[in-house]
Amino acid sequence: MQTPLTGQPLSLAERACNIRRHALQMGAVQGQGYVGQALGIADVLAVSYFHAMNYKPEDPQWEPRDRFLLSIGHYAIALYAALIEAGIVPESELETYGSDDSRLPMSGMAAYTPGMEITGGSLGQGLTIAVGMALGLRQKKSRSFIYNLLSDGELDEGATWEAAMSAGHWKLNNLIAIVDVNNQQADGPSGSVLNFEPLGDKWSAFGWYVQRVDGNDLEALKTAFDRARDSSIDKPRIIICDTLMGKGVPFLEQREKNHFIRVDEAEWQLALDVLQGPQGVGA
Repeated sequence: MQTPLTGQPLSLAERACNIRRHALQMGAVQGQGYVGQALGIADVLAVSYFHAMNYKPEDPQWEPRDRFLLSIGHYAIALYAALIEAGIVPESELETYGSDDSRLPMSGMAAYTPGMEITGGSLGQGLTIAVGMALGLRQKKSRSFIYNLLSDGELDEGATWEAAMSAGHWKLNNLIAIVDVNNQQADGPSGSVLNFEPLGDKWSAFGWYVQRVDGNDLEALKTAFDRARDSSIDKPRIIICDTLMGKGVPFLEQREKNHFIRVDEAEWQLALDVLQGPQGVGA
C-alpha cells in the first residue's frame, strides 16, 4: 500500500496507525470488543507484517511463508486489522466483523479467515502447536519462521510451559514467540492473578534467547525482531513486549479496566478522530 499523495511506501508508524483504525472500525460494528489489546499490540503487528515476515498477500498458503500463529484467539480483531492492512483480507469485509457468515468471527478461526493459521480460543494451545509446526518445518529443511503471539495471562496455563521446555530441548531456532505483557486479564491485573515475574529469567532457564522491549517503540521492536531472526542463535527466541492497553487513544489508555471494551456510540468516532491527529501516527 502506498500513500495516495506521494506514492511512497507507508512507514511503520503509518501502518500501526492504520491497524489501530481498522480495529476501531470493527469494534464500532459490534459496539464492543477486545479493542484495548488491538490498540496496544498494533506496533508489534506492524513490525511483524511490514518489517520481519515473509509472505504473499495474494497467496496466504504460499509454502515458503513465515507463519503467524494467534494463540490468543480473542485478539482476533487485532490480527484481522493487520491482515486487512497487509492486503490479505479486503478492507471491504471490515463491516462484516462478527456477523453471521462473516470471514471475520469474533474469535480467530483458521477455517474462516485467510491468513489465520490456527483456531484460537482455549488459552495455552498456540505455543504447543507452534512447536509442532517448527519441528515439521525443520524436517522439511524449510527456512521459514514460526511466530507465535501469546499474552501474559496465557502464561497461567501449564501447557505453555511444557511447550517452552520442549522448544528449548529441541533448540527450535525457527520459532519466535512474542508475549504481550499488558498486565490485564479477565480476572484483574495479570501479575496479581498469578505472578509471572521475573519473566525473562524464566524463559532463559528453559533454554530460550530472550529480549524484552517496549512493545510500543517501533525502533526497539525492529531491532528485537532482527535479532530474533539471527541464524547464529541455536535456540528458540522470545520477544517480551511491554504494551499499553488502548495505546494511541488517550481516553482508552486511561481506563482502569480495558480487557473487554464497551464504548458509547459517539466515542468510537472520537477515538478514530484522535488517530487522525499527529499523536495517532506512531504514538
